[in-house]
Amino acid sequence: MTGEQAVAQATAYFDSGAFKALLARRVALRSESQRDDCDALIQAYLDDEMAPAFQALGFTTEQLDNPQAPARPFLLATRIEDAALPTLLCYGHGDVVFGDDEHWRDGLTPWQLVEEGDRWYGRGSADNKGQHSVNIAALEQVAAARGGKLGFNCKFLIEMGEEVSSPGLADLCRREAEKLRADIFIASDGPRLNAQRPTLFLGSRGAVNFRLSIHARDRDYHSGNWGGLLTNPGTQLANALACLVNPHGQLQVAALKPLAISAAVKAILSDIEVGEPGGPEIDPHWGEAGLTPTERLYGWNTLEVLAMVAGNPQRPMNAIPGSASAVCQLRFVVDTDWQNIGGHLRAHLDAHGFPQVAVEVLRGSPATRLDPTDPLVGWALAAMAETSGKKPALLPNLGGSLPNDVFAQILGLPTLWVPHSYPACGQHAVDEHMLRSIAREGLQMMTRLFWDLGEQGGELLARHRAHRAQEEQA
Repeated sequence: MTGEQAVAQATAYFDSGAFKALLARRVALRSESQRDDCDALIQAYLDDEMAPAFQALGFTTEQLDNPQAPARPFLLATRIEDAALPTLLCYGHGDVVFGDDEHWRDGLTPWQLVEEGDRWYGRGSADNKGQHSVNIAALEQVAAARGGKLGFNCKFLIEMGEEVSSPGLADLCRREAEKLRADIFIASDGPRLNAQRPTLFLGSRGAVNFRLSIHARDRDYHSGNWGGLLTNPGTQLANALACLVNPHGQLQVAALKPLAISAAVKAILSDIEVGEPGGPEIDPHWGEAGLTPTERLYGWNTLEVLAMVAGNPQRPMNAIPGSASAVCQLRFVVDTDWQNIGGHLRAHLDAHGFPQVAVEVLRGSPATRLDPTDPLVGWALAAMAETSGKKPALLPNLGGSLPNDVFAQILGLPTLWVPHSYPACGQHAVDEHMLRSIAREGLQMMTRLFWDLGEQGGELLARHRAHRAQEEQA
């Protein structure tokens, strides 16, 4: 059988309705990781859905404990055909955000897959049950087409706590590095660039949250009696924020800006147009000067104020507040010195006359990006283009964040992400849905990628290693 025939077989499987029925069963399991009363259903997703599916494909399955969140375990499925073959690591998460049942529109519920036109509604249909189900189905189709063989070894990690910031995932990858050892990582999460264009992304921007606060005094004071005599923390904090980000949304802390966007990344981004019908209108004059909107989103750093409070906005009093605080976030690309963000903010605020502003770093995750010139990137794009008949979009990294650092940095793998959703899917909102057309096209592309990995995986990885060695020497 050829790769084209394997794709045709996968298409027939999808068109039979079998994939829809499988996804409906998985959506029906209320695996909300943000709730403590769904632990049994979270476990059932692993025991009743994932383990049997992998075992039917000849994988051995093992539940891996999560000391950081015991009720949010991991499942590792492993299939070793030959130790000499390349090993693929895949990933998905079976937990979902709150169903928010009462706010879905009439005729819809989070826990029943409902088809309307091209849309399959249901919680987890896009994030992430539908996406990893596509990839598992593609493995199944390749094995069937190749007489029970994949042509490569495969490990598949299912997480049940991604929606609560993946507690224990990094520790698991350190602790079980040998069990998770592989040569290449391919997974699906997040959205495509848009509904029409298949997308490959190579990592994600990092994110670090921090709090700025001013505590001037222990109580508020009457603004008529003390106005003009006492410092106002709200006014001071607003000015402090203005020295970090100017009125046009441009980051002013030089130490937190990235290096110049490389020529290779600029060339990639020149083929990308951001925005989606039905989405917000982009403000053309907001953000870093001299960059396109695409470069601002995927190639630069942004500092956003997420929340700010002084006094009681719900019940304002005629008083000067005693304190003020703001929670901010830096989204950043690779080569940003984000781990020293506290020191950089402190130095910048002091230099601009704001020593009274306290800086507290809350949490952060690294940025990652596979080299866009890596041969694996060209291979994946070519396979996706040939299968879909479309030119795929290549993103050096998502604008948002994923736990890609555990795979790229802790496990040291080249990471390729092929999303099967789109920006208007309702992810983390009511009326979440997957587009049937994207799921079908995704199954076709993943089947071709996995087929080609079985045909030429050794050669592809040899080219990857040679490229990486050349880059390190340079």
